[in-house]
Amino acid sequence: MLDLLAWMVALSFVSLIRNNLSVSNISWSRLAVVMVLAMVVQLVVGYAAALYRGRWRLGSFDEAMALATCTALTTAVVALVVLIGINHAQVLVPASTAVMAGFVALVLMAASRIAARVLSNATRKPRSAATRVLVFGAGDGGAQVVDAMLGDPNSPYLPVGFLDDDPSKRNLRHRGISVLGDRSRLVAVASRVRADALLIAIPSAGHQLMSELVTSADEAGIPVKVLPAVAELFGDHIAVSHIRELDVEDLLGRNPIETDLESIAGYLTGKRVLVTGAGGSIGSELCRQITRYAPSELIMLDRNENALHAVQLSIEGRALLDSPNIVLACIRDADAVEQAFVELQPEVVFHAAALKHQPILERHPSEALKTNVFGTLNVLRAATKVDVDRFVNVSTDKAADPSSVLGYTKRIAERLTAEVTRGAGGTYLSVRFGNVLGSDGSVLRTFRAQVAAGGPITVTHPDVTRYFMTVAEAVQLIIQAAAIGNDGEALVLDMGEPVRIDDVARRLASQAPRPVNIVYTGLRPGEKCHEVLLGADEVDNRPMHPLISHVAVPPLPIGLLDRVAAPDLDESDITEELRSLVSRRVEALEL
Repeated sequence: MLDLLAWMVALSFVSLIRNNLSVSNISWSRLAVVMVLAMVVQLVVGYAAALYRGRWRLGSFDEAMALATCTALTTAVVALVVLIGINHAQVLVPASTAVMAGFVALVLMAASRIAARVLSNATRKPRSAATRVLVFGAGDGGAQVVDAMLGDPNSPYLPVGFLDDDPSKRNLRHRGISVLGDRSRLVAVASRVRADALLIAIPSAGHQLMSELVTSADEAGIPVKVLPAVAELFGDHIAVSHIRELDVEDLLGRNPIETDLESIAGYLTGKRVLVTGAGGSIGSELCRQITRYAPSELIMLDRNENALHAVQLSIEGRALLDSPNIVLACIRDADAVEQAFVELQPEVVFHAAALKHQPILERHPSEALKTNVFGTLNVLRAATKVDVDRFVNVSTDKAADPSSVLGYTKRIAERLTAEVTRGAGGTYLSVRFGNVLGSDGSVLRTFRAQVAAGGPITVTHPDVTRYFMTVAEAVQLIIQAAAIGNDGEALVLDMGEPVRIDDVARRLASQAPRPVNIVYTGLRPGEKCHEVLLGADEVDNRPMHPLISHVAVPPLPIGLLDRVAAPDLDESDITEELRSLVSRRVEALEL
C-alpha cells in the first residue's frame, strides 16, 4: 500500500512541479489513469519478483535491488504507454513526467523501508544493562555478530565500538557502530567507551594475534570473548549464541586454513572410506568431517566398543551398533583386519589407530611394537589385498629425529608405509603433526584436572616447548594433505610457533578460583625439551599448500622386522632394536 501511495504522490508532485504548482493546469482525470496504470504494473511486477511475497528482508540490500528493478520496469511500461498515447493524439501526461515520477517513487518507497528498518532496529536494541562489548574485527565476522547483537532485544551483549588494524576501515560505521582505532588503541578506547569486554570477531585469528589482544585486554582490565574458529563454523552465519569465553586452546591453535574442497571431494565423495581408531580423538573427528564430503559408506573400526558407540551417536544421532560399517576389531589381529577389508572393500583408508602415551610406552615397548608397528603392517597388508586407492597413515612429530619408543615406532610405521607403496596400485602416504589440543591425555586435560583437584600443576621442565593444533584443524589438514600427497611421502602439517608449556600452566593457574602451585618434575625418559616437525636431513618443501610440507621417506624392507620380533628379546632389547632400525636406514636401503 505504501508503494502504491508512493506512485500517487510521485506523479502528483512531478505534475505540480511541471505546471509551476498550478493545480488548475493539471488534467486530474488523465493523471488518475496513469496512476492506476502505474499501481497495477507495480503490483504485477512486484509480485512476480517476489517483492510482495516476503522473500527479501525488510530494508536489506537484496530488497533494495529488487525494488529498484521493479520500479524501473514499471516506469518503462508507463512511459511506453504514454508515448503510444501521444503518437495516437491521446496525451495522458508528458512522457518526462512518467520518467521523473519513477525516480521520485523509488526514493519514497526506499525511504519508507529505511524508516521501517530504523524503527525495527530501535525496538530490538539490547537492554542498557547488557554487557558493553568492544568488537575487534570490522570485517564480515564483526558485521555479522553486531547485526546479531543489535537484532535481538534479549541479547546479553551491546556493541559499543569496533577496532580493526586495516587502515581502509578507519572511521567505518556499521549499524551506527564506528571503528575507533587499531589494536594499539585498545586500552584507551576500552576506557573511553566504558567497555565491559573485548570480543575477538575474527574466526580465522592466529594464536599470535590472540595472545597480543589478550595481553592488551588484561591491561585494560576487561575479559575476552571469542567466536569459533572457521573450522568449527562450516559456513554457518555467526549468531550471538556463537560467542563464548576465551579458552587456552584459542591461544594455542587456530591456524588459518584454506581448504581445496574440490580436491577433497574428488577422492572422498561417493567412495567407501575406512578409519581405524575411529573412536579416538583424531579418528572420531576424522569420521565427523569425512561425512561432510558424502562418502558412499563410512566404515569405523576400533577395538573399543564404548568409543564406537560414542562416535556413531555423534554422527548419526543413534548408536545401536548394529550397522555393518561399525567394526569391532583390534589392528593387532591380522586375520580380523583382513576379513573386515575383504568384506567391506574400502577404497580410502585413514589409519589413526595407535598407542601414543610416551611415558608408559617407554616402560612397555613391546606393546608399542605390537600396535604401532605390526598393527600398522596388518592394516597395510589388508589395504594392498583389496587394492585401496589411497592410504593415509596418521603419524606424529615425534617421528622426526626420534628419541623415544613412541617416536621410533611411528617413524618405522612411516617407512613401512613408504615400503608398501612400491608394490601397491594406490597411493600410500603419511601425515605428521604435533600435539592436538583436547585429545585424550593431552596436556591441557591433565592441567585442568590438576587445577580442579587444587593443584599442583606438574611441568617437566620450565623451558619445554610443544607444537599445538586443535583437533578440528588438524583433521582438516589431514584430509587436505591426503588429497595432494604422493606415494611414500610424509606430509608435515605446519603447527605455527612452538608454545612454552610453562606459559600454558601459568595462564591456567591464573584462572583458577584459588592459588595453584606449579611443580617441575624433570624430563622423562625419551622426552625432548623441544620437538621438531622435520628431521635434520629433511627438506621443508611446500609445492601444493602453504601449511603442508612434503618430505621423502626412505622405505623399510619388511624383512628387517624379523629381529625385533624375536621371542627371546626383553623390553630393553626391543627398545634398542627399534632404535637400531631407525638409525640404520641407509644400510636398510642398500639391501
